Parts: sequence; structure tokens; C-alpha cells
Amino acid sequence: MSLFNPSRDQVRQFFFNTWQQFSQQKPLTDLEKIALEVIQMHPEYHAILSHPAQTSQQEYFPEMGETNPFLHMSLHLSVIEQIGINQPIGIASIYESLKAKHQEAHHAQHDILDCLAETIWQAQRNQRPLDAEHYLTLLNKKLM
Repeated sequence: MSLFNPSRDQVRQFFFNTWQQFSQQKPLTDLEKIALEVIQMHPEYHAILSHPAQTSQQEYFPEMGETNPFLHMSLHLSVIEQIGINQPIGIASIYESLKAKHQEAHHAQHDILDCLAETIWQAQRNQRPLDAEHYLTLLNKKLM
């Protein structure tokens, strides 16, 4: 799997494998341990992850109100990595403030995830690189 640009199938297989390894009480890599934390935050995805043969090719349509669980969990991983390395600069302190505001990590991550998804969407729509300043502006609005 390419670390920086995995395919849709590689991302899905990573989450399936992580859940299977955990279910079989096999050792996990550091990245799998982080993914497992995300998976455990989302029990609504456990049935999907438990049936890869039936769900690996499932399509999800946001216009029909569907959330793509693999995209959602991947965004969580991105947010956790950003917080861990404090990139963009300031995101770690924003996260701590959001955790205090919500009194828990999951909702704080969702606030950041929403901003990240909006920033990615804007970049794709405008065919431009991610705008870190816009991202930080959105994040700071979540603090209000």
C-alpha cells in the first residue's frame, strides 16, 4: 500500500485488516492501533468491517444522506496525525480547546474533521492546493 496515496481498495482493506487483527487478538502496528481507536469510536461501522466480502465494494452517496465510513475513519486518522505533529501550526491547541468545550475527544475531532472536509472540498472545487489559512480560520470559528 502506498503510504501517501493509497487507493480506495487499499484504504478499505487496511480498516478490514485492522478490525480482523483486533478481533483475532493479534498484534497491531502503531498505525493499526490508532485506526482501532477510531473504529472503536464508531460502533455503527463494526458490522461493515466484520463483513468485508459483502461491504468492500459498497458505494456511498452523500446526496442520499449516506456517510462513507471508510472516508470518515480516514479523515479521523488525518486529524489525529495533524494534531500529533501540530500541522498546521496551532491545531494541537485548537484541539485541546475543543476537547474542553465538548468535554470529550470524539466531538472535538468531528469539529476538526468538518473543517478538514470543507477545506478539501474547496481545494478540489477550485483546483488548488489545500489552503491552510482557510482551514485554521474554519477551526477557530469552531471555538466560538
